[in-house]
Amino acid sequence: MKSLHQFALSSLAFSLCSYIARGWSNDPTHGFIELPFNSSFYHIQKPYNLPVEQRYSFINGVHKLWVLSTDKPLSRNSPTKPRSEIIISGYNYSSGVWQFEAFGYVPCGTSGVCVMQVFGASPPHASTLMLRVYNGSLSYYREPVIIPNVYDEWFRLNVIHDVEASRVKVYINGILKYEAPGRGGTSHHFKCGVYAQDDDSYYMESRWKGIRVLKKCD
Repeated sequence: MKSLHQFALSSLAFSLCSYIARGWSNDPTHGFIELPFNSSFYHIQKPYNLPVEQRYSFINGVHKLWVLSTDKPLSRNSPTKPRSEIIISGYNYSSGVWQFEAFGYVPCGTSGVCVMQVFGASPPHASTLMLRVYNGSLSYYREPVIIPNVYDEWFRLNVIHDVEASRVKVYINGILKYEAPGRGGTSHHFKCGVYAQDDDSYYMESRWKGIRVLKKCD
């Protein structure tokens, strides 16, 4: 027969295991493998006529990207609007379950801009997911709103793309906030920063830290 002390220890161990299990179940990265990530896995897209340092900085672990609505596009003949984006080109994928994780920050006044996207889709679409900011709200494309007030606060963002299931999930601070169907396509990659959309503000900025790329365990 167990002593009272042994029973208490067993109960504590069971409670701890249950707590850990619940924590894992609420962690979007559980079951994923973190992949190496450094500057060799990404590059910066910016207005073609400006040097990188005029629209991007990396100081004390924080990527800061900004752009003006009057800036040039990424190339001389591009019909797209101005952008300053981190392109995670080292991890293009066409199958599997992939995840982007980072802490994001959008300063007050930034509006009409995409701050994160899963690039790649079947025509006529170019992207599988866009997270945009309009007047302080973070939304899936133009709607629905995912966070009603995103300004001036760091938030943890996890985006999971299941290619075969054709599903995309968006987590904010560890909580599933939105799920959407995929849009097809044969090649995808993650992007974050600022990419002007409709009704864009004159100045647009976002900041990112702790960027991670993960893949589901096979």
